[in-house]
Amino acid sequence: MPIRYCSDVAASARFYRALGLDGGPVSRPGEWAELPAATGMLALHHAGGESPAGSCELAFECDEPLEAVADRLRAAGFTPDGVVDESFGRSLRVADPDGVWVQVNEHDRDLYT
Repeated sequence: MPIRYCSDVAASARFYRALGLDGGPVSRPGEWAELPAATGMLALHHAGGESPAGSCELAFECDEPLEAVADRLRAAGFTPDGVVDESFGRSLRVADPDGVWVQVNEHDRDLYT
């Protein structure tokens, strides 16, 4: 799932809905929105910190413990950051060979609003 960082999540969601994506879950503070499509999903996240408006990141959902994913990455020679508890579940980040961050999420759908 691509994550598009934007300065105004609501305005960006309106734009991408006008392009044909569906409206999906939105976090209570409005910092995150999901826009499902026929064969995937775009996530919008409020920009800030290391992720300025206009930047994108890849994120994957896994159905196995993140510790297993981290072990596999380390065995292949990559060094993931530690597992972090997020408002949606747990996640880890790892840089690909070009230094681009990739996030792996273990979602807990009960945490969604």
